[in-house]
Formats: sequence, C-alpha cells, structure tokens
Amino acid sequence: MRATEVPEIAGAHLFEPTPYADERGFFCRTFDAEVVRSVGLDPNAFVQDSVSRSVRGVLRGLHLRSGAGEAKLVRCSYGQIFDVVVDLRPDSPTYLGRAFFELSGETQKTVYIPAGCAHGFQALTDVADTSYRIDREHDPSEDVTIAFDDPELAIPWPLPVTSTSQRDREAPSLAEVLKRMEG
Repeated sequence: MRATEVPEIAGAHLFEPTPYADERGFFCRTFDAEVVRSVGLDPNAFVQDSVSRSVRGVLRGLHLRSGAGEAKLVRCSYGQIFDVVVDLRPDSPTYLGRAFFELSGETQKTVYIPAGCAHGFQALTDVADTSYRIDREHDPSEDVTIAFDDPELAIPWPLPVTSTSQRDREAPSLAEVLKRMEG
C-alpha cells in the first residue's frame, strides 16, 4: 500500500493498495496501520465504520461537522464514485481548495479527509457502496451541509443529479455556511 499527499488539500492523503488478482477475483489490504502511521495519523483514532449504498446519479453532500470536526477515510468498496473534498479550515494553506477523485471497487483507493473539510460524492455506477471510517462518534447536532451546486464552488459533477436528500437539496450556500462558522 502506498500513501501520497493530496496537494490541493493540506493534510489529505490518498492510500493506494496493491490488489492481487487471479482467476478467482482479487484480494487487497484496504487499511494498514503502519502505512497510516507513516503519514502522521493515528490508526487507533478511528471509532466508527459506516457504509452507504447509492445508485447511479445519486449525490450525497457536501457535508462536514462543526465543533472539533471529523476526520475520515473514504473508499468506494463496490462500483464507482466521483468524490469531492473542499478545505474549509481558515488557517489551512489550502483554504477553499478542492480535490476530486474517482474511487472504485476496482482500485480500492482510500482518501483521508482531515477534520474541517467538506465531503461529498456522486455515484457513477448502477450500484456504488461507499465505506467511511470516522474518528468521532456521530452527533447530528454538529452536522453542516453546503449546497452541492453552489456556483462559488463550481464542482463539475459528472452526471445529472437523479436523487439527493431533502437536507442536501435545501442546503445553504458556501458563503452562508462560512458566515455562520465565523460567528
């Protein structure tokens, strides 16, 4: 497994496993504590694993947590997604930077998203399972959502949005969220 820095988002990393494929299919390690440690992260800090299943065109996000925030490892375990990270940490050298990834069950790549960054994705295949490893227990009172179609962010979602949650449809603009976070 190899870890590389994501230049658009300070502190973000992309973990690329080496799948072993044969006539049966493939096998690969999707989490390696030593590799995680090698980039300065505590592998024991993650306290919750979750998975979502989406169908082609479904969009989830852009989400983040207020307060201490939430760091997470995100991987598409089956299918393919277009994954987005936006740096909303005012003291970060990559503040308001955006990074885009295609994550898939074929590559099993994992993105580490630092606390204070917004995250969202769109399913590119008929079925896409997305796995999350999170460093804090979920507290719904800290949920923050930003409009996925905010023109200031101009995220190039690859497909028309077929479905999203009511919360995501009604999300405020980036400017509104930043104003709330400052105050």
